[in-house]
Amino acid sequence: MSATELVTDSLANFLQIYLLLLFVRILLSWFQTAGWAQQAMSYLSPITDPYLNIFRSFIPPLGGLDLSPILAIIVLQIVASLIGSV
Repeated sequence: MSATELVTDSLANFLQIYLLLLFVRILLSWFQTAGWAQQAMSYLSPITDPYLNIFRSFIPPLGGLDLSPILAIIVLQIVASLIGSV
């Protein structure tokens, strides 16, 4: 395995893990009143919010519904597939 393959595989794996963290963060946001969800969100928010805030600046919440994670996930999947195909 060459160094380039190692870097691209590592980056693709990192993006897949980050995508999983985004999904967990989004699902936990539905249970904000549960204590266990708040505790988990306190760990995930500093990791995922900087990336989500980029898309929140483009798409404001509509009627209390935040649609920016949809675009964030789509962009992350496109980048992961581009890196995985190299």
